Amino acid sequence: MYWTTIKLSVRDLGTGIPKQLELEQNYPNPFNSSTRIAFALPHAGFATLKVLNVLGEEVATLVAEALAAGRDEATWNATGFPSGVYVYH
Repeated sequence: MYWTTIKLSVRDLGTGIPKQLELEQNYPNPFNSSTRIAFALPHAGFATLKVLNVLGEEVATLVAEALAAGRDEATWNATGFPSGVYVYH
């Protein structure tokens, strides 16, 4: 099983506080080596954003930290990962 934790910066998109949790479509999709995943938190708190392969195995942790309420974005650099289908949650 290939698993890694990658510490990346999370960029605050600063477009207001949403009424509910939002996890948006990654962009670009499909992607070659990296993709951006935007999300929004209605309340401050600990957040995680993980990438899984099609077998449901965790292959990367993009976010695992306390964040303020609002919109954020994380980038996954998938260089070194095999091409295929991945999901995030």
